[in-house]
Amino acid sequence: MSDCIFCKIANGAFNTEFVYENDKVAVFKDINPVAPVHLLVVPKIHVESLRELDDKELMGELLSAVNISCKKLNITDYRTVINTGKGAGQEVFHLHIHVISGRPLNWPPG
Repeated sequence: MSDCIFCKIANGAFNTEFVYENDKVAVFKDINPVAPVHLLVVPKIHVESLRELDDKELMGELLSAVNISCKKLNITDYRTVINTGKGAGQEVFHLHIHVISGRPLNWPPG
């Protein structure tokens, strides 16, 4: 999708510094972090949300990118969040995994 901000970021349109990248996914810092560490893990192809993702290999690539990025940054305690749909808080309609760390993360959030 040509007007999708995450497609543009993941495919290098803005020279974003990636924490991790391969041919299928990109990991970068959220520009509006909710914690000292707030990464976004996105597929390089446009997938609107988890509901539309049927590719099990890509699912694995996304979770592997979380693991690799956290190891690279020496993060041992973190929360992963995938908002699916507007009612669940999804604001950018390109599948992304939030990786949040660096402060106490109580449950339920709030």
